[in-house]
Amino acid sequence: MSAAILLVIGLVLMALGYFIYSKFIAEKIYRLDPDYRTPAHEFEDGIDFVPTNKFVLWGHHFTSVAGAAPIVGPAIAVIWGWAPAFLWVVFGTIFFAGVHDTGAIWASVRNRARSVGSLTGDVVGKRARSIFMIVIFLVLLMVNAVFAVVIANLMMSFPTAVVPVWGAIIVALIIGQLIYRRVLSLAVVSVLGVVALYAMIWIGPSVPLQMPAEVAGISGNAMWILLLFAYAAIASVLPVWVLLQPRDYINGLQLFVGLIVLYGAIVLLNPTMIAPMLNIDVPVGTPSMVPLLFVTIACGAISGFHGLVSSGTTSKQLNRETDARFVGYFGAIGEGGLALAAILVASAGFASFADWQAMYSAFGQGGVKAFVEGGAFIIHNGLGVPEVTAATLLTVMAALFAGTTMDTGLRLQRYIFQEWGEIYQQKWMTQPLPATLLAVGSCLLLAFGAGGADGSGGMIIWPLFGTTNQLLAGLTLLVITVMLVHLRRPMWFTLAPLCFLLVMTVVALLFQLRTFYEAGNWFLLGLDIVVLVAAVLVALECAAALKRHRALVASES
Repeated sequence: MSAAILLVIGLVLMALGYFIYSKFIAEKIYRLDPDYRTPAHEFEDGIDFVPTNKFVLWGHHFTSVAGAAPIVGPAIAVIWGWAPAFLWVVFGTIFFAGVHDTGAIWASVRNRARSVGSLTGDVVGKRARSIFMIVIFLVLLMVNAVFAVVIANLMMSFPTAVVPVWGAIIVALIIGQLIYRRVLSLAVVSVLGVVALYAMIWIGPSVPLQMPAEVAGISGNAMWILLLFAYAAIASVLPVWVLLQPRDYINGLQLFVGLIVLYGAIVLLNPTMIAPMLNIDVPVGTPSMVPLLFVTIACGAISGFHGLVSSGTTSKQLNRETDARFVGYFGAIGEGGLALAAILVASAGFASFADWQAMYSAFGQGGVKAFVEGGAFIIHNGLGVPEVTAATLLTVMAALFAGTTMDTGLRLQRYIFQEWGEIYQQKWMTQPLPATLLAVGSCLLLAFGAGGADGSGGMIIWPLFGTTNQLLAGLTLLVITVMLVHLRRPMWFTLAPLCFLLVMTVVALLFQLRTFYEAGNWFLLGLDIVVLVAAVLVALECAAALKRHRALVASES
């Protein structure tokens, strides 16, 4: 099968989803109002609430929700064959992710930009809110701790990427000043920023920076993790326009250009899909495709983390309510396009089937390594770019995606602690600095407390990320569905994805429960039980809340 043909099919279907289905959802279901006064205007403070150009906000949203997960998940899932991964990414993006992300922004904007976790208390009930906040905390803990490890590993393995990864922060600070001081037009600033980032990618291989194996008794990997959290802590308390918005915007453009380069190489080279369409000869120990496919690929099809970004930072910056369609749905399309690229390069970026089998000799292998090596192979042979430069480009893409997600994730975790302070009347927790220190401290406690001196503790609970993340997506869809019922609008466009996710999540948790028990992994077994109980309680809350609101609507008719 031709990778170029699959690329065209996938992009055309996603484009149709945006121009047709998202228009229907925005106008007929959510009924986005261009004249509605958004919280960005109502509570404008120049720090968190800032009315933002929709293209700049799209850059923030897209790069925040993308992270490394839409690369890692799809590049692992092709072990079952490229067809199941392709179908789930394309149709999941159109009918699940876009609806979920746009809906989360709309629900938050219509409720003073409150997070979907806080909003659950009013829409569903206090019990559901308690469950939701626990699930949110676990997801953010996993994302922040693990992405720090991912970025640190990338910089240890690819020292050529260090200059462009950290240089992007300097570029973002300059871009922020140029945009918000109105020194230059957005178009000129965009071009200058992208050129600067790609210049550093080109320079990177010439000035590789390798962290020493040990610094003051701390391993090089752990030192990178500490530096990343120090940076993220500072970034999370700065006004969004200073660093978060411009960094995400310019990274979004750079990453979009990177995808175009990768797509162009696929079209020109037109490699064959080396991986089987449906792999029936999977390695020993590979779990069943159903339901594990639907939690292995979360980001790229639908992800609960998107709901946190949509209702956490994006809703506070939305200039007009109608911008939610472009920012939310098209942001999901951008992530789906990245996941599609990951599937293609992890299936076609090998010289032979034997090479592909060597990469996928066990479940869980592939991931970022398959993306970087497979993509570099395709770019080198399709465009003639030196393979080391191509590998640097793709490594920087993965690191920047993970970095921008970590920036936003830590800010969201700070919001969670602040909301807990409000709920439980702990005034000191509502202040940005203490809440940020709690957020960083909890991540470092996991990274170093559970993982030891190398700081890899976050990886211990990562196997549960997919199921916990999809449970969170189900909770977000529950809030949106109940709001639609209350407003007497069609609910099936959100209820159907909600039911599908809950079923797949519960079954996947049961599969993992058995795996952890047989492996004697009691920590993950206990955590799995906690998440499983939360999933069952969510299902019961779904049924009770929907029944209650439908009865209320019927009585008012």
